[in-house]
Amino acid sequence: MGSALAFPAFENGHEVRLVGTPLDKEIIDACKKTNQHPKFEIPFPEGVKYYYYEQWKEAVEGCDFVIGGVSSFGVDWFLEAILSNLDPQIPVLSVTKGLIGLEDGTLISYPDYWERGLAAKGIQREICAIGGPCTSYELVFHDQTEVAFCGRDTKTIKMMKEAMATDYYHISLTNDVVGLESAVALKNGYALAVAMTIGLVNRHHGAEAGLHYNSQAAAFYQAVKEMRYLLEMQGASRDCENIGIGDLYVTVYGGRTRKVGILLGEGKTYQEAMDILAGVTLESLVVARRVYKAMEKKAELGKADLSMFPMLCHAAAVLDNGKDAELPWESFTFDQTN
Repeated sequence: MGSALAFPAFENGHEVRLVGTPLDKEIIDACKKTNQHPKFEIPFPEGVKYYYYEQWKEAVEGCDFVIGGVSSFGVDWFLEAILSNLDPQIPVLSVTKGLIGLEDGTLISYPDYWERGLAAKGIQREICAIGGPCTSYELVFHDQTEVAFCGRDTKTIKMMKEAMATDYYHISLTNDVVGLESAVALKNGYALAVAMTIGLVNRHHGAEAGLHYNSQAAAFYQAVKEMRYLLEMQGASRDCENIGIGDLYVTVYGGRTRKVGILLGEGKTYQEAMDILAGVTLESLVVARRVYKAMEKKAELGKADLSMFPMLCHAAAVLDNGKDAELPWESFTFDQTN
């Protein structure tokens, strides 16, 4: 996603410098050689510049802001290697989606986690973030895309919007950082469970049976219900909730999470699914586990009721306890009669 954002940024008239992490040497090699990311079907605009990790300080000289596109697995590395050594006056915009659970079950955003880590070093910095329904390859394709930028400093996120907005990349603004970041992180774990229904149809009726929408819609409904409960606990605004639901939709139908959900639904074990998808970054699994553990801790403290989250509990059990992916459908029903 960090690479995909080079398209609207450059097309909006800006100089763009794409910097790889220590794991991205081959990607930067390919970009330098072909002017194209190995996972994109469309080349970068002519003029995008490429830098290896060792050159990152050179790359950020004179920049208006830095966009961080590391995965959830690189959050601590980004804190120690980049944020701790970057000029605090340079704004940062993160596209990394995820949450961190504290000891009491409180879920905090990555921007909050980074800011706390920097504050412990005596560094004051606000980190802004992007959230919303957007897959990288469709952004590169210039499909119409709606996202939101969040940050406490309105002037900064307005500057970032002006720099990035195009006729296909549309940006809302919000100061509700925890709300937006929670919404777009939670959808990862729930998209996993919804995608299981696709694999379950394949298992029970054969792949040639095609897509069956009743089960997907039923799971989607339950996912939205549980996400709303969790986002209410996070104090999210209604607009941020809605962005999370949109992000849930695109992740079910176009994301990497869909692949692992289908495999689990088809009856593969967690390890078998991981072996098949070797090399694919699956942040949905990180989110599902972290959120479940946080709710489990809150339940122990009497601050949450796990019976309100049967889909979350089921996804965690499939991942960590070898439970079959068949969803607990009856637990999704409700009775509001007198």
